[in-house]
Amino acid sequence: MDLNLKQYEKLGPFEIKDFVAKLATKSAQENSLSYLNAGRGNPNWVATEPRDAFFLFGQFAVTESKRVLDLPPGVGGMPKAKGIAGRLETWLQKHDDTPGASFLQAMVPWAVKKFSFDPDKFVHELADSIIGDHYPVPDRMLVHNEQVVHEYLLWAMCGNPRPKGIYKIYAVEGGTAAMCYTFKSLKSNRIINPGDTIALGVPIFTPYLEMAHLEDYDLHFVEVHAKQEQKFQYPDEEIKKLLDPKVKAFFIVNPGNPFAVALSPETIKQIGAVLKKRPDLILLTDDVYGTFVPGFRSLMGEFPRNTLGVYSYSKYFGCTGWRLGTIAIHEDNIFDEIIAKHPESIKKKLDKRYGTLTLEPRKLAFIDRIVADSRDVALNHTAGLSLPQQVMMTMFSLSELMDAKKDYQKACLGICKKRVEATIEGLDIEVGPNEYFDYYYGLIDFEFFARKYLGEDIVKWMKKNVHPLDIVFRLAQDHGIVLLNGGGFAAPDWSVRISFANLENHVYDDIGRATRAIARGYREAYEAATGKNGKAAGKKALKAKR
Repeated sequence: MDLNLKQYEKLGPFEIKDFVAKLATKSAQENSLSYLNAGRGNPNWVATEPRDAFFLFGQFAVTESKRVLDLPPGVGGMPKAKGIAGRLETWLQKHDDTPGASFLQAMVPWAVKKFSFDPDKFVHELADSIIGDHYPVPDRMLVHNEQVVHEYLLWAMCGNPRPKGIYKIYAVEGGTAAMCYTFKSLKSNRIINPGDTIALGVPIFTPYLEMAHLEDYDLHFVEVHAKQEQKFQYPDEEIKKLLDPKVKAFFIVNPGNPFAVALSPETIKQIGAVLKKRPDLILLTDDVYGTFVPGFRSLMGEFPRNTLGVYSYSKYFGCTGWRLGTIAIHEDNIFDEIIAKHPESIKKKLDKRYGTLTLEPRKLAFIDRIVADSRDVALNHTAGLSLPQQVMMTMFSLSELMDAKKDYQKACLGICKKRVEATIEGLDIEVGPNEYFDYYYGLIDFEFFARKYLGEDIVKWMKKNVHPLDIVFRLAQDHGIVLLNGGGFAAPDWSVRISFANLENHVYDDIGRATRAIARGYREAYEAATGKNGKAAGKKALKAKR
């Protein structure tokens, strides 16, 4: 390949992807290939029931506006609460054959019974919010929405047994906003300071690696490695790195990205053993893919006191464009304790920072400081996720909570499983079962693959003569396929990440065969360069399927 691949080494995988995508597009056009981008994790399915309900409810809300005020140029008023639940019920009877009507007819009484809501107050929150005619109040999260999302997160994140007490939740613009706001507030409140050391569970979503290096944070980090030979769990010797008192926090994506495996109960127990010795250790867990593992147990469910939980609705409900995420912190947490134990000099600086918000800034909870910091404190009065977004969040949450048989979850998992099976068939390899695998991504470790099917001699030659990025560029140039390089996630350099979420089922065996063809090409190049024959088993394994 005539590309100078070394020049791309400093770029992150999502930036490299842009170059690879251009190459794959050009190659597909010139060689009549299908362009297949399995690089990004945007799912190609959407949850339709809550969307039907959302758009139908919007029409009802507009009739409520017109009921209050209806001027000829199209000027309406603000929906009123008194009697609104009854008016919705009557309106839905007239529209009961419209998509979304049956869901709304079931949703309101279900939520009223489940959460002991006042029907008028609940329906008015939805109607006034979907119209979007007010600033978010409370700014952290709407009252009814927070209770609904709290119950959803207990199901989605916490598993069994459910933790006692309440999580305070901040509705934010997706998981990425949650990351940005969290980093900013940890620094602003002197919980984590420039020069401090954190631990990162690797491989990990690239921005965690990149943000730690930013001048804004200037953090040192220790890598805690999940091992492929241990089904991507963190072995005891890696977990023990957290015992170092210099390590202030452990940041983890669970289930992993890119390796797509959730923490096992045994690994969670190992982390618990660390916390007994280090009760001051902060845990930050990003659990976006937790809903793809039935019975998933997050660190926020097991260790609520130490954990800040990040969640996004994007993947499960197919709503990356909606930008729906949450930050959750338990009411009994170490973040507030750390702030309370600051020396007086730091407390005075924080008094000055938050003093415009409250007469007693030292009593301001960390979760509320995150809200303020997200708007640079001075603009706190306009903080909060947009209200139509919060209505969508309520409806997504309720659709899942009302689904007692978990049919939606089974359907999503079924989509991904078929694609994984097709890829494995195309690779012509055997993969053992893993009950903690979420089927959303796959990490193909090329060195691991080559060592097994091609032999050690070819692996040594490959590592000496081929650049690790050659895999993703060759897939693009020769096959019109886009995958992400694993090295950018602190995964092995010779690995690639494939998304099982965003392409049609039938193309994944093609991606598997193309990846196998790259390995076959390296074997042929080795034989041409050395005059030696490759491993016989490798030849057999890498023969193209007819």
